[in-house]
Amino acid sequence: MYTKDELKKQLEAMNIPHDATLLIHSSMKAVGEIEGGAETLLDCLCEHLSDGLLVMPTHTWDTIDDQHNVFNPATEPSCVGILGMLLLKREGAVRSLHPTHSVAAWGKDAAAFVAGEHFCETPCARNGCMGKLLDRHGLIMFLGCPLTKNTFLHGVEEWCGIENRLGEPKVRFIVMPNGEQFMGTMRGHCAPVPDVSQNYGKMEQPFLQLGAAEEYRLGDARCVLCKCEDMVRITSELLIICPDLFLDNEPVSSELLGRL
Repeated sequence: MYTKDELKKQLEAMNIPHDATLLIHSSMKAVGEIEGGAETLLDCLCEHLSDGLLVMPTHTWDTIDDQHNVFNPATEPSCVGILGMLLLKREGAVRSLHPTHSVAAWGKDAAAFVAGEHFCETPCARNGCMGKLLDRHGLIMFLGCPLTKNTFLHGVEEWCGIENRLGEPKVRFIVMPNGEQFMGTMRGHCAPVPDVSQNYGKMEQPFLQLGAAEEYRLGDARCVLCKCEDMVRITSELLIICPDLFLDNEPVSSELLGRL
């Protein structure tokens, strides 16, 4: 069982700046037993980012659909793990108003970071939270989970204009802070393969090899810490050469990497 002090030492070893913007995809099961449970892990993260911004996904893409098309950020549960919803219970935490790909944010500029997401018409709009991660020179941590969970790469494909990645616009309603409903449209993810994100894992080794990512441990969990700017640069260059890069799960060849 890990203590808070042990987790804090592991975090310090990652050399994450205390003013960083950090998005975390996580598996609490992989982290292992912690004194105080998930709340202790959140304490460590919040204390480390004393002058930064902690972001966690609170996605709802598996429940918001044509039959249930009203997103209420105050009540809609997340489909992607417990840490994001626990973070929302902390004083100062806010949830973005994206109907399918909302995030919880806590720390410096949290309200500004999530502002305007109800206007987004795609899951990872460049002017939304995924794009702001890039603007803020952000980091993404994969804590006990693979890079198939890398929502950010959906954004890179979208920003690069890769064809057949967005579906038809659907009407979605968002409950605003004043209780009124905002009517917007949302184009969900699509691809010629069942789930293109299952092929994003092929980028782990290139990211590690080219310095966009580093490996650590937090608790029992393997942790891959990635730099958003480097991920965008490497992935964008590969997509220029091979727009269908993510239509299969074949490893990225050394020949292809050599062309960067």
